[in-house]
Amino acid sequence: MAFVDQAKFHVKAGDGGNGCISFRREKYVPRGGPNGGDGGRGGNVIIECSTRMHSLIDFKYRSHFKAERGVHGKGKDMHGRKGKDCYMTVPIGSIIKDRETGEVLADLRSEGDRYVAARGGKGGLGNPHFASGTNRTPRVATKGEEGEELWLGIELKLIADIGLVGLPNAGKSTLLSQLSAANPKVASYPFTTLEPQLGVLHFDHMDPCIIADIPGLIEGAHEGVGLGFTFLRHIERTRILLHVLDASCEQILDDFNTVVRELKAYKEELLERSTLIILNKIDIVDEKELEVVKNNLEGKGFLVAAVSGLTGEGIEELKTTIADILDELRNPKRLDVQESTADRGQDKL
Repeated sequence: MAFVDQAKFHVKAGDGGNGCISFRREKYVPRGGPNGGDGGRGGNVIIECSTRMHSLIDFKYRSHFKAERGVHGKGKDMHGRKGKDCYMTVPIGSIIKDRETGEVLADLRSEGDRYVAARGGKGGLGNPHFASGTNRTPRVATKGEEGEELWLGIELKLIADIGLVGLPNAGKSTLLSQLSAANPKVASYPFTTLEPQLGVLHFDHMDPCIIADIPGLIEGAHEGVGLGFTFLRHIERTRILLHVLDASCEQILDDFNTVVRELKAYKEELLERSTLIILNKIDIVDEKELEVVKNNLEGKGFLVAAVSGLTGEGIEELKTTIADILDELRNPKRLDVQESTADRGQDKL
């Protein structure tokens, strides 16, 4: 199934039902008076997010969503029924935007989050509402209001704890298959991954986390080169970036700098995320050369792990390192209470 992460669609809420003009007519009941019912309210168009969906592929086949209109009022004070709401299901991480202005209307991040995209029109009033002491037989009723109608845009940003980034053929897909039960396409040529892949990394003593494999970046991706910045939005919500480097490549440091430049050009704040550099394919690299590269990166303040996605060497150590980083992010170190108390005391002096 194709992966779709952007779409546009049209929503139309139901119109309100019309009010009714009617008079009570029964034997032995002279001057029965007005008894027209009110029209029902139109249905709303409601967007709800669910874990059951992972792509916006449904919008490729359906782009118009319309709620039911309210039923008209009838005689004998019978009010019209409210129109049925139209429910739309979208994946978690969906952003709803106004198609014309680009304004963000809703950011749906959790299971069950809802947004009323279009509100139904109010029902019209029946003629009893217009009766008065001077007008006991009102022959007037109001029409129902029109429901809201507009074009909207939807953009999907995957919500993952960890994002795998790197140049094509760095071994991200193989690494994802080692860290999780995901089964992405793996081949010995670049751009085997043409859409983001998700996997779940399980730990022994803490909650699992979600890993997103972002399709390979190349120089100029932020300007549309290669796969371009199409999928860069999916790393905006990750908490940890895993830079996967091919340790067998002679210009490994240049490869790393290329990815960093592309991330910075797209959104500079991405460089502030917790970062772990993974030297992959160590099974085909000389140990001394690997040690030189590792020491070089660690000397610049980076946290580095060496693994082989093919043989599984270093994978368990990598999981432990990831668990430590996640634990620190989920449970930040608390300030020393005694020290902070002492500081407050000094402020008062």
